Amino acid sequence: MLIVLSPAKSLDYESPLKIKKHTLPDFIGESAKLIADLKKLSPQQVGKLMGISDPLAVLNVGRYRDWSKTFTTENSRPALLAFNGDVYEGFDARSLDAKALDFAQEHVRILSGLYGVLRPLDLMQPYRLEMGTALKNARGKDLYAFWG
Repeated sequence: MLIVLSPAKSLDYESPLKIKKHTLPDFIGESAKLIADLKKLSPQQVGKLMGISDPLAVLNVGRYRDWSKTFTTENSRPALLAFNGDVYEGFDARSLDAKALDFAQEHVRILSGLYGVLRPLDLMQPYRLEMGTALKNARGKDLYAFWG
């Protein structure tokens, strides 16, 4: 069985982490290509593209600027602990023991506009990029074309 989750819009990079185990995303090189495209956009362009407020657009332009191909526990956190929404609160990842985390790592995937697909323990840097975003890229007119 494979459980597929949507990402959450809100992120938690502040709470202390009790889980030290992590893995790296499979498609870092692909993510870097998208980041390169996003770095070319102004806050106004990001706001219009994503339909977000000016403060959120500025925040995310900064995130794209700071994004690095090197993932560390200082600039990243495991996806299951970074996303903060109803599904993730219900999952209560912080309460999972090692055996349950191993099970989740094998049986849960998180779809992501930036990372393609993430395993629960894959490190991810903060971002906002919904799969439905019409970001023109080398593979087409949107992220479905990019990841398809």
